Amino acid sequence: MLVERLSIELTNRCDKGCGFCYNHSGLDGATLWRVEEVLTFVRDCVHHGVKAVSFGGGEPLLYPGLGELLEALQGQVFRSVTTNGLLLTQAEHFSRLVAAKPDKVHLSIHRPASMTEVSRVMATVQELQAAGIASGVNLLVPADQVEAATRAAQALRAGGIDNQRIVYLPQRGSHTPTAKVIAAVAAGPFQSMSCLTACGSSPRFCAISWDRAAAWCSYTSMKRPLPELTHAGLMAALDGLGIVNCATTAGVEQKPVSWRNKAIETQIPEEK
Repeated sequence: MLVERLSIELTNRCDKGCGFCYNHSGLDGATLWRVEEVLTFVRDCVHHGVKAVSFGGGEPLLYPGLGELLEALQGQVFRSVTTNGLLLTQAEHFSRLVAAKPDKVHLSIHRPASMTEVSRVMATVQELQAAGIASGVNLLVPADQVEAATRAAQALRAGGIDNQRIVYLPQRGSHTPTAKVIAAVAAGPFQSMSCLTACGSSPRFCAISWDRAAAWCSYTSMKRPLPELTHAGLMAALDGLGIVNCATTAGVEQKPVSWRNKAIETQIPEEK
C-alpha cells in the first residue's frame, strides 16, 4: 500500500459554518494539531513515499500555524491549501499566505446561487495568480441548484478560470447530483471527485480528520484514530479499514470498488 497524497484537516473551526458541511465545522470547532506534530507526521510520510499534502479544515486560514507549516515544508512535498477564502479579502491574511508560497490554493464556492460569493472567489483567485500562486476553484454543485451552478461555472470560465482550474464537486449527503449533471454543468472535460460514478477508495489517497483519524475518503464516517503520528501509525489505521458510502445510512459498510472509470479517468484527479 503506497499512499502518495494526504489530505489533512488542520482544524474544525470555520467562519462559514455551512449547514451541509460533512464534518460539521463552525466557529466553535476545535483545533488539536500542534505545528510540530504536523511537521513530524508529514515529514515521516514523505520519507515513505507521500508526494503531496493538502491542508484543509474547517477553514485552514483559522489555523494559526498554517504559514509556518507551509514554509517549513517548502521543497519537501507538494503543498496545497483548500480554503473558503473569506479571510483572503483582508490584506494581512492575503500577504501572509502569499509569503508562505504554497504550491497551489483552491478556493471553494459553497453557494453557487450567490453571485457575491462567486465574484469574491473569482477576484481572489485572480489576485493569487497575479501574485505567483497557482490557484483554482472548487465549485460545489447541489442537485437543487443546478442552474445556479451552471451560471457560476460559466462566469468562472468567462473570467479566465477554465475547467483545468475548476474542480466540480457534487454535494454529498443530500441534494447529490448525478455524474451526468456534473458533466452538463462543466460543459466539457472536467475534474471531479474520484468517486463520482461509484463509491470507492483510491489506493494512493487518504484523509486525516481534524481529530487525527484516518479514512480512505474525507466524507466517509468510517475512520480509525491514528495510534501514533507516524507513517507506520497511518498504515496501521488504514489496514483493513472499509469505507461507508456517504449517501447511505451511517454504519452500513460498502466494499471498496476501483476508483478508476475508464470513460472519465483523464478528467478526474486522484483524490477526494
